[in-house]
Amino acid sequence: MANKKQSERKCKSSVETVTQNMKYRQSLICYAQKNGVAKASRKYNCPRSTIYFWMSRYDGTMESLKNRSKRPHHHPNEHTEEEIKLIRDMQRRNPQIGLIDLWCKLRNRGYTRRPESLYRVLKRLHELPEKPKKKPYKPKPYEKMLYPGQRIQIDVKVVPRSCCPNGERYYQYTALDEYSRLRYLGAYQEQSTYSSADFLKKAVAYFRNHGFTVECVQTDNGFEFTNRFSPTSRNLISLFEKTAADLNICHKLIRPYTPRHNGKVERSHREDQKRFYSTHRFYSFADFDAQLAVHRRCSNNRPMRPLNYLSPNAFLRCDTVQDV
Repeated sequence: MANKKQSERKCKSSVETVTQNMKYRQSLICYAQKNGVAKASRKYNCPRSTIYFWMSRYDGTMESLKNRSKRPHHHPNEHTEEEIKLIRDMQRRNPQIGLIDLWCKLRNRGYTRRPESLYRVLKRLHELPEKPKKKPYKPKPYEKMLYPGQRIQIDVKVVPRSCCPNGERYYQYTALDEYSRLRYLGAYQEQSTYSSADFLKKAVAYFRNHGFTVECVQTDNGFEFTNRFSPTSRNLISLFEKTAADLNICHKLIRPYTPRHNGKVERSHREDQKRFYSTHRFYSFADFDAQLAVHRRCSNNRPMRPLNYLSPNAFLRCDTVQDV
């Protein structure tokens, strides 16, 4: 509101300034017409050439004393009529052609301008092809889980190099229950299907200790989970998939290049970066494993807004009491 009032004041002051200048010029011209240009020049301290200039413009109205635009009507390097006709003819024959292709065809016919100049001319002539309108993205309603263990999201986070000693590489495996947001974290020194299979066994045992079984796991299409996009082993079942089948667990893959379908575990990784990896350093892999276990206990006891400000552990206890 204050900015609006300030802009209105500026606009009003500019209008007043223009009006005052026009009144001043009108009084100057009227005095010069009665007493002569020389006397008007001395009284108003204004050059006689300026007085003659405004007198030539004055037609009896104050509007004729306005400042006119000084923008040039022509440019020495502007497109000639022949060039514009060539552009229009070529655009009419090829209505769907791109800018660079059009420029190449024009060059073959003697056109010497740059593509940027051609773009400006096409824009001024309203000859640019209209881009097809994209359909607005409408997200599908998210499927809510009805009980713990119905679906578990699994993903891998690469530990930042600044946290690892001597250039080593550590990996955090995360399994998150979509219903209760309960997480199990595992520390590994390699990102492979062997690590993924071992983590799945430990995660299933962890969730079983909390009173529910895992029915489905959802992962991305990484090689540590599946050979779906492998050029040579596409038809081979990975060790992770074999382990899931042995545990009677359904393995679901998300759509390629769509990490939002695994959004809950991706969001938890962002919180891990903020609350854990930005403030911790590890002296060895054993130290990383111990600190990650402490972080897992803290995260599972932290209140969350989706759970009505209950922690995952408290939410599971309340859910168990309601079922009883």
